[in-house]
Amino acid sequence: MLLSKQICKKLLLSAAVCFLSFSDGVPVSAQQVHIIPKPAEMQVKDGFFRVNKSTVVVLPDKLPASLLLHDMMEHAVAGSKGGTLKIARHDVKKNAIRFVLDKTNPDKATESYSLEVDGKGVTVTSGSDKGLFYGAQTLLQLMSKDGIAFASIKDEPRFPYRGYHLDVSRNFFPKEFIIKMLDWMAFYKLNTFHWHLTDGAGWRIEIDAYPKLTSDAAFRPIADWKTWWDGDRKFVPEGTPGAYGGYYTKKEVREVVAYAASKHITVIPEIEMPGHSEEVFVAYPELSCSGIPYKNSDFCIGNDSTFTFVEQVLTEVMELFPSRLIHIGGDEASKKAWGECPKCQQRMKNEGLSDLDELQSYMIRRVEKFLNSKGRRLVGWDEIIEGGLAPEATVMSWRGVEGGIKAAKDGHDVIMTPGNYMYFDFYQADPKTQPAAIGGFTPVKQVYSYNPMPAELNETEGKHILGVQANTWTEYMPNADHVEYMVFPRLLALAEVAWTPQELRTWADFKPRMNSHVNLLKKGGVNAFTLSDDIEITMAVDTLNRQIKVMFDAEKYPAEIRYTTDGSMPTTASAIYKDTILVKDSAWIKAAIFRNGVMQGTPSEKKVDYHKGINRPIHYNSKLYKGYMAGGMNALLDGYRGGLTYLDGRWQGYLNDLDCVVDMGEKTDLHKVSVRFMQLTGPGVFQPGEVSLLTSEDGVNFTLQQTIKTVVPKEESNLTFQEYTFQGNWKGRFVRLQASEVNNGFIFADEIVIW
Repeated sequence: MLLSKQICKKLLLSAAVCFLSFSDGVPVSAQQVHIIPKPAEMQVKDGFFRVNKSTVVVLPDKLPASLLLHDMMEHAVAGSKGGTLKIARHDVKKNAIRFVLDKTNPDKATESYSLEVDGKGVTVTSGSDKGLFYGAQTLLQLMSKDGIAFASIKDEPRFPYRGYHLDVSRNFFPKEFIIKMLDWMAFYKLNTFHWHLTDGAGWRIEIDAYPKLTSDAAFRPIADWKTWWDGDRKFVPEGTPGAYGGYYTKKEVREVVAYAASKHITVIPEIEMPGHSEEVFVAYPELSCSGIPYKNSDFCIGNDSTFTFVEQVLTEVMELFPSRLIHIGGDEASKKAWGECPKCQQRMKNEGLSDLDELQSYMIRRVEKFLNSKGRRLVGWDEIIEGGLAPEATVMSWRGVEGGIKAAKDGHDVIMTPGNYMYFDFYQADPKTQPAAIGGFTPVKQVYSYNPMPAELNETEGKHILGVQANTWTEYMPNADHVEYMVFPRLLALAEVAWTPQELRTWADFKPRMNSHVNLLKKGGVNAFTLSDDIEITMAVDTLNRQIKVMFDAEKYPAEIRYTTDGSMPTTASAIYKDTILVKDSAWIKAAIFRNGVMQGTPSEKKVDYHKGINRPIHYNSKLYKGYMAGGMNALLDGYRGGLTYLDGRWQGYLNDLDCVVDMGEKTDLHKVSVRFMQLTGPGVFQPGEVSLLTSEDGVNFTLQQTIKTVVPKEESNLTFQEYTFQGNWKGRFVRLQASEVNNGFIFADEIVIW
């Protein structure tokens, strides 16, 4: 319990100075209440209960969490008055912090609680230990330099599953860091830790029956994952001088599981199969189709030894983890070797399987049957749907929401974890300002915007949505500080998405509370990202009035935003943003936060054009890639510029050349045509080799006007944009743009601007 006490002490010592007050005219008590996640019902009143040396903490008899509650209350007083609180098992009516177990409540598993603070003290009531625990977390957040704000709270979670996932295969993190993460998960009322223990970069859990998994496949010669992964990917034996890696002993696993249980957190282990298993075949190559180390990534499903291995490993895992759900991965299996493997082909013939998807489903179903026989249930990534879903499997929907919707409609339980909202390995601010990440762009506002309950589901189907989870994949996170930087404060947004009723959640309400908690996290020893100085510039195209509305937002609060519309650098003399900006032709907007007369960071900018081409018909001569038809067929002519990620709904992606024709409706004077492309080589997005402008009066005979080559090297891995701008004096009804794909990847464009 020592680490917990240390964190609690830091947390309570900082609470007196960290919670910021932002609203003039609001009672002081209400200004200092910044609870995350926001309770289901809360009324803050005027006044504070002040803890002193005579205050008593009243705990129910035989409360398993009593020691934990004692620690919290002890440090609450130690931080403010230099003393400790007395603990009582009999009821005390005045000057008391009372935890009351409501024995009349028939639901002993409830997570709900009520909390009342008045001049007599504090009363937290619940029908379960778990509810009292969550009430204690809220109580901690009510504490301020003036005392505990008078409040009346009735609270319960929106979803029963509130999860956080950490990958420890790509980079390994010690037990002490896992404990620290559990502390903060509990503080924000998350209740499930998904521990990604095995993957192609290393096996991280001790298995007695297969000792070579950790002796031969848990260490690599160098620490940097990317260098190793891009190189020969060879492992080295445990004990090799200078080797990087590690694994958790069974003793350590038991300690983590027990500690999590004391925080009412369930730990779900993940043992990857059939893919992402390269490391297994270094230790036991006979379990792959080739029988050769470093050649295959998928288990040989035709080999009976595979199932002997899987069942023995899962048996030992289940002895360590009491969780009802056991995660078996199931994602991104290449399946290639199965098509060439005689054993796999024979398995397909014997079982009457028609394709490789069904072969994977065979393995998933067989493993599920084994887990069910032990009283457990299988959970896997949404690829387990392919080839037919195992009867009682739970699906984690990560490739968007479609897999989760399908599974729920088919009667399967679902945990929503779509990558474009819930992947904390994506960039959280402009990549130019951030350490290297895997790609994507998921700022805290986007995390907060997610609603895990799909509108497509009816009430019965919706009951299968168990909850929501965020995932941290650690390819680019070499140490614990880096993980904390990527996770916090996005974890706070996750917590509120998972707990708070949807109708109570607004970004404007969350933002001040989040800002106060960033200070709290920093003072509590967390290397949290201190929020971006970037300005989010959004647009709304108003075709009725032929104008574009431009709005600004910032993560930091409060924020003085100054801007220009002519492309010049904002200064202290520039306009202060107060309301929507209207653009009826063109503007080059630059905006920045100013604090004490000094610009923070670099300005955010966006070109805005209500141009001649908006909503004109467009015809594609080239093949569109249906996976990235963002905004529909007319997205290149809707007036909206894209942002920092190709997943923002504004960028259109093409696997081949782009060749499109815009019909202006009549012969038109043309002076300027431009189109912008993105490059981010990690996910295979490149600039085109060149872009050409052609014009025509009849739509049949086209004249080449100009060709512009890219100036961005294909080796440039950072997020980069190039706008191809054609200027001249032409006449024509039809405007044709051709962009050549030359790097065997995607090309992404956001808007064709025609003047």
